[in-house]
Amino acid sequence: MSEKTIIIVAPHPDDEIIGCFEVVSNYKTMILYDSDTPQLRREEAMKLKDKFDINMQVFMVSIPQPWLTIPNAVFFFPDPIYEVHPVHRRWGQVGEMMARAGHNVVFYNTIMNAPYIHEVINFHEKKKALDVFESQKNMWKWDHKYFLFEGYTKWCFSNEIMLG
Repeated sequence: MSEKTIIIVAPHPDDEIIGCFEVVSNYKTMILYDSDTPQLRREEAMKLKDKFDINMQVFMVSIPQPWLTIPNAVFFFPDPIYEVHPVHRRWGQVGEMMARAGHNVVFYNTIMNAPYIHEVINFHEKKKALDVFESQKNMWKWDHKYFLFEGYTKWCFSNEIMLG
């Protein structure tokens, strides 16, 4: 069985830890960030390579074509329904299109408002990882949901209409 390639689409640096800490801390990953990311936040994101097994970090406006043909790739996208930030929703819609096209897509949530959220067992480590993002620290200083919870969901699609 071939090893899976984990690709996390994080609209902003810190979304990969807020929404996918358990994935980043347990698997070798590739991370795509939105290209409209300020330099300071890019620099903060690059510090994650010192903490996790990250194969590649890129800042782009779309999924690189070669990534779409990686065998056994699993793409993690922000949830297009439960996320409220417009950039998260836009990327989530890309994930939905890819899922409908047959790609292996998992959706995650960064604001912890989805029904599939669970408690993070190793939340102290998640909090330490978030501290890399010094410019965003006030966000989780007072609102602990960013390091206490996360969750994932997959969608199923059917070409048949099932009646009673």
